[in-house]
Amino acid sequence: MKPIDFRTNPESYHHWRLEIDADVARLIMDVSENDGLFSGYELKLNSYDLGVDIELYDAIQRLRFEHPEIKVVILESGKDQVFCAGANIRMLASANHVHKVNFCKFTNETRNAMEDATEHSGQVYITAIKGTCAGGGYELALATGYIILADDGSSSVALPEVPLLAVLPGTGGLTRITDKRKVRRDLADVFCTTEEGIKGQRAKDWRLVDEIVPLSQFDDCVSAKTRQLCDNRSDSSDQQGITLNPIGREISDSGITYSTLHIAVDRNNKVATFIIDGPTDYADLSLESLNQSGDQFWLLCLTRELDDAILHLRLNEPELGTLVFKSMGSIAAVAHYDAFIQNNLDNHLVREMVLYWKRTMKRLDLTSRSLITLIEQGSCFAGFLAELVFGADRAYMLEGQHEDDEREPAALKISQSNFDLFPMSNGISRLETRFHSDTERLKPVQKTIGLALEAEQCETLGLVTFIYDDMDWDEEIRIFLEERASFSPDSMVGLEANLRFSGPETMETKIFGRLTAWQNWIFQRPNAVGEDGALKRYGTGKKGVFDPQRV
Repeated sequence: MKPIDFRTNPESYHHWRLEIDADVARLIMDVSENDGLFSGYELKLNSYDLGVDIELYDAIQRLRFEHPEIKVVILESGKDQVFCAGANIRMLASANHVHKVNFCKFTNETRNAMEDATEHSGQVYITAIKGTCAGGGYELALATGYIILADDGSSSVALPEVPLLAVLPGTGGLTRITDKRKVRRDLADVFCTTEEGIKGQRAKDWRLVDEIVPLSQFDDCVSAKTRQLCDNRSDSSDQQGITLNPIGREISDSGITYSTLHIAVDRNNKVATFIIDGPTDYADLSLESLNQSGDQFWLLCLTRELDDAILHLRLNEPELGTLVFKSMGSIAAVAHYDAFIQNNLDNHLVREMVLYWKRTMKRLDLTSRSLITLIEQGSCFAGFLAELVFGADRAYMLEGQHEDDEREPAALKISQSNFDLFPMSNGISRLETRFHSDTERLKPVQKTIGLALEAEQCETLGLVTFIYDDMDWDEEIRIFLEERASFSPDSMVGLEANLRFSGPETMETKIFGRLTAWQNWIFQRPNAVGEDGALKRYGTGKKGVFDPQRV
């Protein structure tokens, strides 16, 4: 099977049209029925598969980086009488379990990116619904900040997965209607078990939409609300955008090569080793050099390549269960980059790079793989790169130096950005999560900001799992990786997901923790995917046959 490629651009879109008019963008969903990611189904009624969402994710990224002048993004349909029928059911019925679960995860990460753009980038998303808006279509609407529904007797919103398919509303839908839109629990129960959905005044009264408008006034209402939102946003016309050019990479059976990142694959131990090349040209960092470099600016280039690599491995290499992170380069250079971003957070491009690194680290947190970081001689884990240490399931650090290796001893450098700029899905930093927000244990760590910490110091502060000298290093790492490969992958997924997200629960942790786990389980149950299950029988005229046991 051809690998799934997450790289695209507006000229290659099959399913979306992106239209820019001054400070307003329109994202028009016009799904091409015959351009599904796989064969065997048609994307009728603006239903979608992963390919549709890949294009949406790309559009959201481009609006943030290429069009900082945009204040409002309108999500609408390019088809008559239907907004979006949600995830394509025949695609779900035929897809393997790994694809279904990762599809749900990616769609929710994309919706989170829309909410993040509204909160942090000054780009408010609103939804204009004419026609049927069901399942994943309504989940798209839920991710926006304002929903306008045509009051025409037929337009409706629905989460019909429970009565139709014996699965959950996409994982994010249930959480967003209660936690975000504050729909009352009993009304949410009615809504999620009503196949035909809710329309008109009831949809507004139940807080499922923000505004209902007669069809004759619909376009004028959307324009008026857009203008109101634009007038309430700060002027961004002087901000300079950059073009996101195609990401270059070479893929072979032994690994992937990018410009700032190399990934070596060990299929025997089911390991992918990420080797990050640190920056070389950092002495003259400035906003001018950032604008001149564009998407080749080292930090942005690394973030885009790391994001692409994570997604590629998720969908195309599910058997590579352990991701090992290494870095090579000057720790001073990375610290210089970290200081540059901290000192220029009021700049549009710098802010977007920081937000993108935050989202990419979250994507890594949410990836169902063992995350291991190795801090060796010549490593450059400082500031934002140190997030790969604090977010790892285990971090190992070399004590001292290897014989005949003249590079500086392994070191780790913390910055204020590790406390302020990159919260996890639980809303707090990886350092706070590591120490369960214990301020007494965090105080000595904060006092080391800016210092190059060697192995014994890192072990004393609790920043790494184990330290080994050069005599034991290779053997201990080998034994650990072989042991990891011997464990049940299912057990590892459950163990890691439970241990990574201590601390507060948020809407994001509910979506990706609690509900994703339920969806994962339900997608394997015969009631949904068995030969007589609802997904298999959908569209045949026969209802699913359910095992009545509550488990």
